[in-house]
This record gives sequence, structure tokens and C-alpha cells, in this order.
Amino acid sequence: MKTTLQRIGMILFMTGFFFSVWAQEMEVSGTVYDAQGKSPLIGVTVMVKGTQKGTVTDINGRYRIKAEKGNTLTFSYIGYLIQEIKVKKLQLDVYLKQDEATLDEVVVVAFGTQKKNAVAGSVMRVADQSYYLPSVIFPYPREVNTEEYEAFKENRFLSAIQHPLSTFSLDVDGASYSNIRRMINQGQMPSKDVVRVEEIVNYFNYDYPQPSDGYPVRIVTETAVCPWNKKHNMVRIGVKAKEIPSETLPVSNFVFLLDVSGSMFSANKLPLVKASMKLLVNNLRPKDRVAIVTYAGAAGEVLPSTSASDKQKIMEALDNLQAGGSTAGGAGIQLAYKIAEKNLVKGGNNRVILCTDGDFNVGVSSPTELESLIESKRKSGVFLTVLGYGMGNYKDNKLQTLAQKGNGNHAYIDNLQEANKVLVNEFGGTMYAVAKDVKLQVEFNPNFVNAYRLIGYESRLLNDEDFNDDTKDAGELGAGHTVTALYEIVPVGVNVPVGSVDKLKYQQTKNDVSLPKFADSKELLTVKLRYKEPDKDVSRKLEVPVLANRMNLNASQDFNFAMAAAMFGQ
Repeated sequence: MKTTLQRIGMILFMTGFFFSVWAQEMEVSGTVYDAQGKSPLIGVTVMVKGTQKGTVTDINGRYRIKAEKGNTLTFSYIGYLIQEIKVKKLQLDVYLKQDEATLDEVVVVAFGTQKKNAVAGSVMRVADQSYYLPSVIFPYPREVNTEEYEAFKENRFLSAIQHPLSTFSLDVDGASYSNIRRMINQGQMPSKDVVRVEEIVNYFNYDYPQPSDGYPVRIVTETAVCPWNKKHNMVRIGVKAKEIPSETLPVSNFVFLLDVSGSMFSANKLPLVKASMKLLVNNLRPKDRVAIVTYAGAAGEVLPSTSASDKQKIMEALDNLQAGGSTAGGAGIQLAYKIAEKNLVKGGNNRVILCTDGDFNVGVSSPTELESLIESKRKSGVFLTVLGYGMGNYKDNKLQTLAQKGNGNHAYIDNLQEANKVLVNEFGGTMYAVAKDVKLQVEFNPNFVNAYRLIGYESRLLNDEDFNDDTKDAGELGAGHTVTALYEIVPVGVNVPVGSVDKLKYQQTKNDVSLPKFADSKELLTVKLRYKEPDKDVSRKLEVPVLANRMNLNASQDFNFAMAAAMFGQ
């Protein structure tokens, strides 16, 4: 009898143990492939059905997600059939089949796309017969497009006599290009204010020579005939920052500032943020450190500063993030800088990495308030990287303000390939500054230049006197970065496409013989560049003249590409 009771007790214990193990969370991983070509699919949304847990596949089609045995995972990707699979093992590879109905018929209406969150009946054609599928209603409403962009006026031609100087802050950002790409891929026509031509040009890398003589930057120039007006000329000014091998970069003190508000719920927001940050974490060295701050209705530290040698701990903190609540971005910024300053590495790379859609709506939230807040942090020794995500409510104007006023840079992440480009391939340029407050000033010689036009940089223009003022903020240059500025030149003797004014009563006009003569110089223009070292407050100046007789009949491949990119943007 006793033996029988012991056996029954053991059976009950093992049964309870079995069910407790069954119910425990485990990490499921695998690769998602195209069923036809057997190639990995990047950016597939993987969700635990009935929950808010989700992730996206990386550049190798890999995913990792926490689930319980018996849960159902859903795999969804545009152009493919949704697949649902029950969790039965830790390793789960998936092969998605193309959705013939979706691929068969694409409807584009007024440069817009119908979002998949409210399909209004679609048609599937098979053997010349039509089958009408029922409407599908999803449990959340269609989003209204409330994206915001800073308005600007395109630069006009200026007289070289009346405006001999052109001054602006360098801009290494490429956010506009990837945002435009996202819109075009969705069948949308980008509005005028979305298109920043300099960011289209600078999205691409150019083959500029390395700096020499101990300088962190180098200026290169080239001239050619303007491709869209043969009577005009083009001048390319390139700036190359020194390259630093990843293994010799200073120790990094990163604070991930992640928006986990309700607006970040969709797959191209928080799940993509988490996947992006994992790419970055995988690229860090053991001596680097990461802290994680999140904000929704309030801000909080979810991971204290942690050595990158403990990547699993950092990954788990990212995996546990969920979206919900309002957006107290200002409070998040203040807390992130406080933690970055607390763990400041002297002579190191101290940086806050903000990931958000920019839709701040609690506390400090307007562009003016954000500008004041971020300017107060500029002298802390902490730099800023702003990564924009999502669509529909994207606030580009606020993110531009933060990046420009906070010793920062700005990128738009529309997919995991872009995240890999910005955070892995261009890690040094994105995350480590070799020069800050970088300004350019070009002086034109009226002997050869009738008028000129700077292509792009409308939001980066400075007053001429700001060039020598070290208190004026300007752009930063990261390790290995290349920056390009293009000028369209109207030579002397060619009609100037500028307006005219009445003759002045109180000043001498250009016909007066008493006016000073132009200098007898064979130079077309002079390029001046000012920069500060990352830990210094006093600038240094470089100066390079461009001769008037250096016009190239055959422009370099890089120059032709830059001009083509500018034409696309204009």
C-alpha cells in the first residue's frame, strides 16, 4: 500500500513538473526563408499570437523571440502569405510562400497606398476566373498622416559682388534620402519639405583622400561643366574625416534612449528599434558600456550602465520592452543625459542614442522647447545620435532640431538594411566624432564669378560673421565620414538669373569709378573650413584656393554621381 502511494505521489509530482516546464518561457530562434528561392528574408515580422511580443528578422533572416510551448507564432511579410506555427521546439525555420493574389494586382491611387490594416475586399485571379475574398477588419483604426517637416525655401542665385561670402554648417546626415525611399516604395510622392538635397548627396560615400599633416579633416575640390545648364559651371567641395580602425576607437559610454510610447507599437517602430540596437550591441567591444533609458508617460532607467561583454543581459533588456502610453520625450532626454554624464568616460566616446518617431506630446514637446533643452546639454561632453523610425506620425522637424542643436547626427531607419548601414558598416562615422562645430565659408572672386547658388543646406545656413565665432554651433564629423557641397556657378559674361533693384540714392553703384578694384587674382574661389576637436572649445582653420583655370572637361565618376544625386533631388 505504501509503495503504491509513493508511486502515485511520484506520478503527480512529475506531471506537475512537466506542466510547469511546458508553461515556462523559452527562447525560440530560427531563420525565415523565401519558399521559392530559399533565400533569407530580411524584416519579416514575427509575433506571438494574442500578445504584443514581437520582433523582426535581421539581415541574415534570423530571429529570436521568447514564447511558451503551445504558443502560436505568426510570420508576416509584404507580398507573402501569413504563416502561423505552434511552438514545439527551440529551433524553428520557416519558409514563406509568395501571395499570388497580392502580387497579381497592385492598385495605386493619387500617389497613395492603401494600408494593409483595412483591406476592403481584394480580387484573386486564377485561370481567368475571379474570386472575391471577404473584407477583413482589423481591431485598430486607420492612422491619419500627421507627419511634420520643417518648411524651407530653396537657395537662389546670389551676386558675387553683393554677396561674396557663402557660409554654412556641414551636414553629414542622410535621413532625407532613406525617408524619400520609404515614401517612393509605398507609392507616395514626397512633399517638397521632405527633400533635402544635401542629404541625398551625402547619403553616399565618395572616394576622397585621407587627411594628412595631423589634421582630422581634409578638403578636396573639383570643377566641371554644369550638366543641366552648359553655360554654367559646377564646383564640388569635399571634406574627408580621418578613418580610425574600430579596435582602436576610444571606449564608448552609450545610453540608448528608446521611445516605448503607444505610437511605437507597429512593426516598423519598436520591433525595428530593438532589432537595430541588437545589431549595434553585437558590434561593441567588452570595454564599451550600454545603459538603457525608456520613456512613455514617464522616463525610467531599465538597464544601468552595463559592460558590452554581457551582451545577453543587454539583449534581454531590449527583448522585454513593450509599447504603450503617452510620450514624455523631454523627460527621457534629461534622464539619458544625466546617466551619460554620471558614467562619463574622460577622453572617451560619450553618446546618447535616441530612437523615436518624434511624436512627443507630454511636457517639453515643441521644437522651440526641445531646442532650448538640447542646447543646455551641448557642453556636457555628451554627443547625440537621433534615429527616426516609422510613418504616419513621424516628426522629422523635431528630430532635425535635436540633431542640429545637440552636437548630433540624424538618420532615418526604414528597414534593417538601413540599420545595418548606419550602425554597423558606418559605425565609426555615426558613433565617434573626430571634429565638431565644422563650418565652411566660400569666398567667390567677382573677376570670374558673376553669381552662384549653393545646392541644398537651406537649414544649415549661417551668418558670415558666425564663421569666426566659436560660440556658434555647427555640425559634427564622424570617423571616416565624407561630406560634399555643390555650387552652381554663373561665369562672368553670362546673364545672371537674379532680380534687380532701383539705383541707390545714398551709396555708390558699381558704375562709379571710385569703387575699389577687384584683386588681381587667378583664383576662382577660396574654401575655408573651421572645426574644433571633440574635447576642445577653440577652433582651427583650414584654407584651400581653387584656380579659375582648373575646369575639368571630364568630371570624375564621384563628381558625376554627386551631380546626378543633386539633379534627382531638385
